Amino acid sequence: MILLKGINKYYQTRHGKRVVLNGINLTINAGDKVGILGRNGSGKSTLLNIISGAELPSSGQVIKNMSVSWPIGLSGGLQGTLTGLDNLRFLCRIYDKPFEDRKLKIEEITGLGRYLWEPVATYSSGMKAKLGIGISMLIDFDCYLVDEALSVGDKAFQMKYKDEIDRYRADKALLLVSHHENHIKLHCNKVFILTNGKITKECALPNGYVKYYMDIKE
Repeated sequence: MILLKGINKYYQTRHGKRVVLNGINLTINAGDKVGILGRNGSGKSTLLNIISGAELPSSGQVIKNMSVSWPIGLSGGLQGTLTGLDNLRFLCRIYDKPFEDRKLKIEEITGLGRYLWEPVATYSSGMKAKLGIGISMLIDFDCYLVDEALSVGDKAFQMKYKDEIDRYRADKALLLVSHHENHIKLHCNKVFILTNGKITKECALPNGYVKYYMDIKE
């Protein structure tokens, strides 16, 4: 279980305090497929960073009784001076996983070919995203945090990633944040709307879409 209790996040700017998250309460149980729909700048990525531990809340508490991935779809954790394979090797050491088996799998998932032997700093943004997503699928977690990743890459790559999530990770929890309603609808059985720093109560998908688009038009 992951339990968020009264999570607040704000940043000090030249124009005063900017509140990004305001009193977020959320529970994710084992096997849940939770979608959070919100427009750009609504705090979706910040929320994932806080759950993963990459960022601290200004106040509130995050309780985790399951292993949680880093935010998939964000490639900032990749080391640019290392090759793609060396990034994978590094993470295998951290998580105590055998490298050779995963080396073959990363080639299959990403389709990056010879670029896996090149420094990540030379990659395009799409290639970095493919590598980050591919690596994340080779480490087992109880809950996967996904940030817009399902829109990355060509159709063939998206289908491979979707297959990993839907078939091979079917028993795992998923928290998907996106501004694409179709991604939420395809992969999630619970949906919340993040707007004005607050999360709505769980809502049916059609109602969620209506509220989301109403918020955009305001």
